Parts: sequence; structure tokens; C-alpha cells
Amino acid sequence: MIEPNKPDTSREHLANERTFLAWIRTSIGIMAFGFVVVKFALFVKQISMMLGEEHIVPSKGYSGIIGIVLVVMGTLTTILSYIGYKRTEKQIDEGNYAHSSIMITILTAFLILVSIILTAYLLYSL
Repeated sequence: MIEPNKPDTSREHLANERTFLAWIRTSIGIMAFGFVVVKFALFVKQISMMLGEEHIVPSKGYSGIIGIVLVVMGTLTTILSYIGYKRTEKQIDEGNYAHSSIMITILTAFLILVSIILTAYLLYSL
């Protein structure tokens, strides 16, 4: 029950929860993409071996490393989103919310870096 002199913060808490769930979906997407990168490289390698053309796929590919890094970043996104959720929840309860964009900045920089690396890798493997 809401105290008479205390403002209703249920909307803020619900918005915080929606934001947290959006970050969770993002982290799941990052991890799934990493998983697909690793498994697709394995699939292509197996197909080329079945066809007897092992030279199609370079023996030293970086797909596994890139995929694992993506899964780790997805996990870190989950952890950071939970920390941010709890921090925001506490700030809402105390009535002194202060916006922080560090997670958005880090995730954006990471995704730009990964896209550059993937583009370079694809160009290199042509």
C-alpha cells in the first residue's frame, strides 16, 4: 500500500523492469549470434570435408574465437543489466534517480568493433 506522503513510483519500477527485460533480450541475441557463428563455421568445415574439398575453409579460422567472445559479451551484458536494474531500483526508491549511459556506450563500442572485425574477416576469407 502507498503511504499518504510518499509518491507512487510503480510506473517508474515497471519502466525499469521493461528496460531490464530489453537488455536481457539483447544479451540473449548477442549470445545466440555467437553460438551461430561458431556452429556455422563447424557446419561449413564438415560440408567441405564431406565433399572432399578441405581447402575451401581455411584451417586457422577465427570464427570460434569471435563466437566465444560474443557469448562472453552477452553474459557480461546480462550481468551489467542486472546491476543497472538494481541500482535504478534503489535510486527510484530513494527518489534520486541519476541516468547513466555507460552500458549503452560500452555495448555500442563493442558491437561496432565486432562488426569491423567480422567485416575484415569476411573480406580476408574471400
